Amino acid sequence: MSSPVRVLAFCGSLRHGSYNAAALDAAIELAPAGMAIERAEIGDFPLYNQDVQAAGFPAAVERVAAQLRAADAVLFATPEYNYSVPGVLKNAIDWLSRLPDSPFSGKAAAVLGASPGNIGTARAQYHLRQIGVFLNLRFLNKPEVMIGQAAQRFQDGKLSDEATREHLQKLLVALVDLAAPR
Repeated sequence: MSSPVRVLAFCGSLRHGSYNAAALDAAIELAPAGMAIERAEIGDFPLYNQDVQAAGFPAAVERVAAQLRAADAVLFATPEYNYSVPGVLKNAIDWLSRLPDSPFSGKAAAVLGASPGNIGTARAQYHLRQIGVFLNLRFLNKPEVMIGQAAQRFQDGKLSDEATREHLQKLLVALVDLAAPR
């Protein structure tokens, strides 16, 4: 029996009660056989500063870098702030991308997002995919999971909409296929 595909999940929201954190909880719950999802905690990263980097990478960055190196794939859950990727997520990517061994490079990746609006983080997801080109991520193209009108799809902090749960599960299955060794 092969070992599971190890996925490191990044949440672009630090807010208590975040729809995107709840979507990641649902992903962990719905993970197919052969997949193990672990969260990356990025809320304690300092703002990226090359002077700080020159003195050594902060312990929080090194902690997540070790998780990333051990992962086979990356899963991003991102809200959309001002039509783009939230600062906390971009900051984490900026720190991790500067490590000498480029821990994102070649990893399979998928993105999802939840928003109270109708288009469910489409712009942020496309910007994240653009960033992923530089990182040399291998993004899953389909299915796309853009959870619009999130207030109607989550109840008591849980993803309750069955059609959305099924769509998320399809994304996870496709990520396992993309990340599995060939």
